Amino acid sequence: MNYILFDDYSWENLLPLTFTRPVSEIRMGILTIREKWEKRLQTTCSYLTQDYLAEKYPLNTESQNILINGAVVPGREMVNHLHQLTNNQALVYRNEIIAARLTEEKIDDFYDKKLRDIDIIELQNENIVKLNYPWEIFKYNGKAIEEDLSLITENRESKTLSSTNNLLGENPIFLEPGAKVEFATLNTTFGPIYIGKNAEIMEGSVIRGGMALCENAVLKMGTRIYGPTTIGPECKVGGEVNNSVLFAFTNKGHDGFLGNSVLGEWCNLGADTNNSNLKNNYATVKMWNYAEEKFIDTHQQYCGLIMGDHCKCGINTMFNTGTVIGVNANIFGEGFPRNFVPSFSWGGAKGFKEYQPDKAFDVANRVMEKKNKSLDDKEKEILREIFQRTGKFRQF
Repeated sequence: MNYILFDDYSWENLLPLTFTRPVSEIRMGILTIREKWEKRLQTTCSYLTQDYLAEKYPLNTESQNILINGAVVPGREMVNHLHQLTNNQALVYRNEIIAARLTEEKIDDFYDKKLRDIDIIELQNENIVKLNYPWEIFKYNGKAIEEDLSLITENRESKTLSSTNNLLGENPIFLEPGAKVEFATLNTTFGPIYIGKNAEIMEGSVIRGGMALCENAVLKMGTRIYGPTTIGPECKVGGEVNNSVLFAFTNKGHDGFLGNSVLGEWCNLGADTNNSNLKNNYATVKMWNYAEEKFIDTHQQYCGLIMGDHCKCGINTMFNTGTVIGVNANIFGEGFPRNFVPSFSWGGAKGFKEYQPDKAFDVANRVMEKKNKSLDDKEKEILREIFQRTGKFRQF
């Protein structure tokens, strides 16, 4: 069977994180949603996403296909439901399509919402997790760490943890080959701790699970982590982090606080960058929503920073509660910048100007070269499209 992960309306609600990726490429827990599905199904998946993302994230169709909502986090029950689908059947939960089995000819109709003559199977009393908004990534991260840990470590043994570490709690600690942890305090009372391949926790770090430190990621000396937190592959983190998710290749290498936040890929927070995650009046936080083009109530009391890919900020940057930063923004200077910064913006509290794509590409290439990577033509075209789509927000 051929499996395809499709984007629905949640793609727009999850902007700016999804400007550069399908929803299924969001990391939550240890793995991305796509990686979770592929491990559950023991196969590879392709994508049905926005046109401008399709070259980097292509669609593969066959005579028989199962389309899965890319915002749905898989579980064993969901996999069983998929295996029971017959042709022209769809799984629906709370009026949303979760999955459908279709012939190749009907896929275009499905994405254009013209599909007819399909049998609906209503799922009842299911515990289905579906991402609809960015803050749900850190909200659901604790459960995702537990489920991913169980999925990827089944019938495997952890590398032995050094006796130099202080341990507390009964939840598991799992070390992949090459992981290094010395003179750290690891508390699993509130959740497990996963340390990926060749990842390192330096001396003096204090970790309260759940926590996932993914492949080749580093916690610098004296880092304090409050779970549930995920530090994605190749990230470098220092200071204090609480209930946050960093996707990959992103650095917060110095002191400063990051709380209830989600950072995309290739971001860098300058030394002593801090964000607020709680309003002074303890009210629920409002955040910018691209779909409605206005600030909406998150119904969350704790809500920090949402930052798209390739963003940078200077030392001592201060972000207000519920700040949303687009893609390729460069922020610096004293004072609090506005709590919605559009993509390709350059400046800070004293004002912004437009950040031209060619200059942004030069910076991105210099950053990516440090990891032996480069910004290829597909990615440049994606970023140019984002620049065009977001121009209406840059009315400085």
